[in-house]
Amino acid sequence: MIRHDWTLPEVTALFTLPFNDLVFKAQSLHRAYFDPNAVQVSTLLSIKTGGCSEDCGYCPQSAHFDTSVKADKLMDVDAVVAEARKAKEAGASRFCMGAAWRSPKDRDVEKVATLIREVKSLGLETCATLGMLKPDQALALKSAGLDYYNHNLDTSEAFYPEIITTRTYQDRLDTLQNVRDAGMNVCCGGIIGMGESVEDRADMLRTLANMAEHPESVPINMLVQVVMISG
Repeated sequence: MIRHDWTLPEVTALFTLPFNDLVFKAQSLHRAYFDPNAVQVSTLLSIKTGGCSEDCGYCPQSAHFDTSVKADKLMDVDAVVAEARKAKEAGASRFCMGAAWRSPKDRDVEKVATLIREVKSLGLETCATLGMLKPDQALALKSAGLDYYNHNLDTSEAFYPEIITTRTYQDRLDTLQNVRDAGMNVCCGGIIGMGESVEDRADMLRTLANMAEHPESVPINMLVQVVMISG
C-alpha cells in the first residue's frame, strides 16, 4: 500500500535493518512497480555553468566560493542538440539540462524551452534543473514538452540552514508544488556526506514520502568535495 503518513521513527527504523533485509525490501517494491531487469540511462549536461548567486555549501558553481569553475553563458542550441544526440547514441533515453541559476529570468525560460523542443524532437525524455520556478515559468516549460523537473531538497529541513542561507526550505517546496501543478514529473532527492546526521537523512526521506504525490525520480548523491590547493 502506498503511504503518505510516514513518521520519523518509522523511517529511522529502516536504517537499522540488516543490509540484506533492506535490499530484499527494496527489491520487492522495485519489482512491484518496475521491470526488475531494466535500467534507464540518463545523461546530464550543464548548459549554463558557474556564477550562481546561491551559497550552497556543496557546490563549486556558487559565486560565493573561490573555485576553478568560471561562469559561462547559456550554451547555444546546436551545441546542446549535438550533446543530446551523442547521449542517445550511447544508450540514454532521458536527457537532463542543468543551469547554475538561483531562478531563471523569463527570457532564460524562453531559451530553455527552445532547447527542450529540440531535444524532444530526437525522441528523448527531457529533464531540466534551473533553480526556483514561478508558476508561469513551470507552465511554460511544460508547454515546451519538459517531462521532468529536478529540484532537490538536499537534506532535512532542520539541517538545511547549515548548508544554504540564500533560500529557505519552503522555497524549495514551493517550486516543487509549482512543477507538480504544471503537470510535470518531479525529480527530487538529496545529498549525503555533508555533515548531516542519520536522522537528517531519514527526515529528508520522510518529507519526500509524505508528499501528496511521490516524486517520480529520487536521486541520492554522495558529496564529492572540491578542495582548492594554492601555491
